[in-house]
Amino acid sequence: MKLICKLSDDDSFILEESKLINLNASKDFMYTFWRQDNVYPRFYQEEALDLLYLSMGVFSADRLFVREEGSDAWSREIELYVPVLSIKKWNTCKLLVERMLSFLTGDNWTVNFRERSLVEKETSAKEKWEKLEAKKDAVSKICMFSGGLDSCIGALNLLTESSDCTDVLFVSHYGGGKGTKEYQDALKSMFVEKFSLEEEQFIQNYAAVISGIEDTTRSRSLMFFAHAIAYASVMGKMVDLIIPENGLISLNIPLAHTRSGTSSTRTTHPHYMTMLQELLIELGIDVRIMNPFQFKTKGEMVLECKNREFLQQVLANTMSCSHPDVGRHKGMRKTMHCGYCLPCTIRKAAILRGNLNDTSTYWDENYKSIPIAEQAYRTYTYALANFDEDMAFLKIQLSGPIKNDVDAFADLYVRGMKEVKEYLEQTNV
Repeated sequence: MKLICKLSDDDSFILEESKLINLNASKDFMYTFWRQDNVYPRFYQEEALDLLYLSMGVFSADRLFVREEGSDAWSREIELYVPVLSIKKWNTCKLLVERMLSFLTGDNWTVNFRERSLVEKETSAKEKWEKLEAKKDAVSKICMFSGGLDSCIGALNLLTESSDCTDVLFVSHYGGGKGTKEYQDALKSMFVEKFSLEEEQFIQNYAAVISGIEDTTRSRSLMFFAHAIAYASVMGKMVDLIIPENGLISLNIPLAHTRSGTSSTRTTHPHYMTMLQELLIELGIDVRIMNPFQFKTKGEMVLECKNREFLQQVLANTMSCSHPDVGRHKGMRKTMHCGYCLPCTIRKAAILRGNLNDTSTYWDENYKSIPIAEQAYRTYTYALANFDEDMAFLKIQLSGPIKNDVDAFADLYVRGMKEVKEYLEQTNV
């Protein structure tokens, strides 16, 4: 499976038996990054732009090549050809990039870089930036703002504890269905009003492959983070990239053998985050990745939130579901939580643990509506019934290697499983 990425029609690179995608051709790929004006001290760092386009190319391959065609109907052999500005640095990082992508998606990646110059969208944006007479002061923090409960708590804690609310940008990404953006928009409006923020402090990015057919999209998080990293590169100083994610979901340990490996996502797994940080250091991009909740369960995040009153107010406007459009497919007009996927289950358990009134809307509250919901409940209860605390230090290795803080991660895993168990024991199924 070979995919050639191009950024302009002038790129004459060809290869036999390969697919071709022009990331700047609307018939192939749609994205909104260049609609955001850069008003900060520097233009985008070349390595950061390269990473952004690399992430789009990876995402494109992830969507264009179906897993059924892999040797085991899951893992694919993918060769990606990407043009970059900083060719020497990327060739130095080639093996690291391939290891990172292989871990993230469960495929075998070979990434080939070729040199390029700035394309029209980049030169136009740079000329516009150079004409700005006054530029904004740089921010030192960028917080991912997905619209989920974790990112909501992360943003809320950051703003509640900060003496300067202007020193942070919130970066979102959406694509596919309508569910994600409408929750992001609602949350953004409430945060702007509550903390007297500027609309410009919230940047939403859309990105989608026009003819994508594979739905697993394990690489989506890289594209999400790459947007934020590009914005960080214009600040001219070290920027903290805050990725708020509860530790249980971050580990994402499979509850069933069928969910082992990359059947469970590795979006913020510590091993993946370590490799991404290493890549940024090698590229010379001044971004420090931080997850303040790495050793917290979701329930502990709710319980320890710095502004629980406001969290209760916005709770219904947060989205945790892995497929929020499921209700639309069943005739429901409103986007809502499915109620039975693992993220929904962990969410409901966390709200119970955190002592909040759950005002969320769930399509299936009690795992009764359809066979897949009933099966999900049986999977959870079976896993919890067979859970052995003494083996937690081994179980945490199932989704990826944990080399540091093994005891802390194992204890986190035990606490997280207990949260889910307590919730399911109170559920009327």
